[in-house]
Amino acid sequence: MPDDEEVVQTAAEAAEGLILSRVKNSNVEDVDVTVTFEDGVLDVDVYLNAPEADEDEQVVADDAALAAQSAVDDLFEDAS
Repeated sequence: MPDDEEVVQTAAEAAEGLILSRVKNSNVEDVDVTVTFEDGVLDVDVYLNAPEADEDEQVVADDAALAAQSAVDDLFEDAS
């Protein structure tokens, strides 16, 4: 069973990875990925400010949060 730190790190890396795969680093003015995992509940909040990006910032942020959740789901599946 993964520990809380591993869950948070996995989620954060997945969210950041998705953002950087879809938005050029030079277009990112600000990004904040906040992940908490308490009592078995994962909370992922992603803020992205990339006004020069080709993609909609909110869509990328939402997709990053979903990627984080999916990565954590995979982590728990692999552990079982």
